[in-house]
Amino acid sequence: MTQEWIDPVIFSVGPLQVRWYGAMYVVGFLVGGMLLKYLANRKFWLAPKESIDQYVTWLIFGMFIGARLTYVFVYNWDYYSQNFSDVFSVWKGGLSFHGAVAGMCVSTWLFARKHGLHFFHVADCMAVAGSPGLFFGRMGNFINGELYGRVTDSWAGVVFPGGGPFPRHPSQLYEGVLEGIVLFVILFILHRRQKIYGVTCSIFLMGYGAFRFVVEFFREPDTQLGYYLGYFTMGQILCLVMIPISLVMLAYAKKLNLPSVAYRE
Repeated sequence: MTQEWIDPVIFSVGPLQVRWYGAMYVVGFLVGGMLLKYLANRKFWLAPKESIDQYVTWLIFGMFIGARLTYVFVYNWDYYSQNFSDVFSVWKGGLSFHGAVAGMCVSTWLFARKHGLHFFHVADCMAVAGSPGLFFGRMGNFINGELYGRVTDSWAGVVFPGGGPFPRHPSQLYEGVLEGIVLFVILFILHRRQKIYGVTCSIFLMGYGAFRFVVEFFREPDTQLGYYLGYFTMGQILCLVMIPISLVMLAYAKKLNLPSVAYRE
């Protein structure tokens, strides 16, 4: 279907612009903070409740640093090696979700260590509270008309402003629904029933890796990278790394056996 595209700028005040993309990130972190407070009320969050805002701040820094560095060094090093000053030009775009996860895991490990907790105690909460942010982030990508899908003649096709004259899969919406809604529902139900910490964050990595791997078949690959082995994208390769890591984490969580008692009747 064709349509007049959504203006990515919500409003402007002089040179200052408030854009939907940034607003979606803000909403994602606000929702995540509220979910962390919900988990704290239910005794699933084991750190002091007043430390939640600090943790969210750490996550923001970890996310952007990890997302940017991964995009620079994994997705587009040929360009940045010749234009190193642009490494810090985040406003020009270029973030990797796989890198964001890595950065948030580092922040989570540091936070857990500060409060005398195991990484799994905090990571399970991060998985539940953070997954809705994937939905809002992908909605921001959709409004920006970026990270669109491959050309299609299906009813779902959308003509994106920068994607040429042909309809394309709205792969941002596919990812938003699968990773940000379906995965959240799975994790929310799971964490209420789990007996040990470490299961929820492992399932998050596994579920995201599986959903993203599938959606990548509908998503246009990065222009500067194309396909590997003639078929797979860089996103799929990183997902194939993520899934085995999740299985190792799950096995370790079962061996460690950190009991969760918050939701037992």
